[in-house]
Amino acid sequence: MGRWCALWLVLTLLDALKGQTPNTKPVAGSVLQSFKEDQFQGEWFVIGLAGSTHRRSDKFLLNSFTATFERNENSRLQVSYAMTRGHRCITWSYVLIPAAQPGRFSVDGASGANPEEVQVYDTDYNVFALMLFRRQSGGQSILRVNLLCRMWIIQTRVLDKFVCLVRALGLSDNNIVFPDLADWSPHPNNC
Repeated sequence: MGRWCALWLVLTLLDALKGQTPNTKPVAGSVLQSFKEDQFQGEWFVIGLAGSTHRRSDKFLLNSFTATFERNENSRLQVSYAMTRGHRCITWSYVLIPAAQPGRFSVDGASGANPEEVQVYDTDYNVFALMLFRRQSGGQSILRVNLLCRMWIIQTRVLDKFVCLVRALGLSDNNIVFPDLADWSPHPNNC
């Protein structure tokens, strides 16, 4: 994807955000009635991020990246991320432990670490997923929303769902970041 295409995509996304109407309804639990882990597995592209610690001005720190979900030998979800920065590939991973409610997990972290709750808030399994992350750090509540898509395309209805969820959580448009696509190339084996 050339720089002009990437710039066009980012400008289109930002313009689409301006047209959104605020949604101040409180966020209830997940809209999922059930969670189909086998359909959720596979590769997703992280198209948008929002969070209490994210600022639009931090966009230059974030490159496009992928998230891959696979069931491991312990019947838990292994999440692996891969991001390119220049000529380097940065990877990180963690394991999700299923909770009692559908689509809810805790992160299998080191002992003593603040636990993180993860929720697949909404998904159709084929096009998009909205994931919600919550944890405490130093007495502060950290909240993050990831917009995942199976392809590097955002449908308007999906963007609407993402923005409405972000706003319903009390975050602003300034807390939304779209990855920089300038250095992205469509070769899945870059990392």
